[in-house]
Amino acid sequence: MYEFLAGPMFILSLCVFFVGLLVRAIWYVRGLHWQMDRVAYGMYPGPGIKGAARSIGYWLLPFGTYGWRAQPFMTVAFFLLHLGAVLIPLFLLGHTLVLKAATGIALPAMPARIADFLSWAAVIGIAMLALRRIALPEVRILTSAYDYFILLVTAAPFITGLVARYHAGDYAFWLSLHMFFGEVLLILAPFTKLSHIILFFMSRAQIGMDYGIKRGGINGKGMAW
Repeated sequence: MYEFLAGPMFILSLCVFFVGLLVRAIWYVRGLHWQMDRVAYGMYPGPGIKGAARSIGYWLLPFGTYGWRAQPFMTVAFFLLHLGAVLIPLFLLGHTLVLKAATGIALPAMPARIADFLSWAAVIGIAMLALRRIALPEVRILTSAYDYFILLVTAAPFITGLVARYHAGDYAFWLSLHMFFGEVLLILAPFTKLSHIILFFMSRAQIGMDYGIKRGGINGKGMAW
């Protein structure tokens, strides 16, 4: 089972993940209005790129935007989860070894203590997001079983990985389960809300370009709209 999950299944999940997210990005761009969006971005690339970089940059900083500062609980939960969700898959020692064996790509590995901290932080962040959906009426009314399913899918690789890490059960079983859930997450990402892995950057870039060009960035000079 380990050889299958670390070999063919891992390669398949990576292909679905990257190709699927690339397709989602292409669909996003193709869905832009050819006059109000594409023409403006093509005519004013300088202000557009500057606005996109500014928007993405500030939203990647904890409390860097008014939206983050207005929701401190959400902000803390978001960054606790996403720091682990980004860094652990790439730089955990076990992950780097599997990646190198399967693809030949070698990434640096983080210290075990940092990996433990980030893993627990991610689990705490997921729990905070779940509590937020339960506690706040304005969020609860928009929440469905699908949203809890996404949180569960996201939490499963961290929880099973921590159980394997501390040898709280049969190590081989929990390691295989951890790899299985990690690959399920990769496969589901392009087809679910997890596609925000790429669409976050696409949407923030578009909003930033809108403000950099059409909503006062260049004061509408010479623009038909």
